[in-house]
Amino acid sequence: MKRAYHPKAFLSLKRNIRPGLVARTQILSQLEEDRLSAKAIAQKTDLSYAATLYHLHLLEAENILLCKGKRPYLWELTGAGQQRLR
Repeated sequence: MKRAYHPKAFLSLKRNIRPGLVARTQILSQLEEDRLSAKAIAQKTDLSYAATLYHLHLLEAENILLCKGKRPYLWELTGAGQQRLR
């Protein structure tokens, strides 16, 4: 069965394997709703805090996410990357 991944979950600087695509899809789906801290994202997606930060930094390096504010930092989507079809 084929999975549907978020279009922005695919990276150009890193190899795209299934577990990473699933994790980034979960993270991006949460960030489409609102700006969140890494801790809140980890709790909502059931990923470890370390795995969440790892994927957030990968997405930030690709200019898909932006980290804003002071601690606790809030993550938000930028307009860059592939867009989801509506």
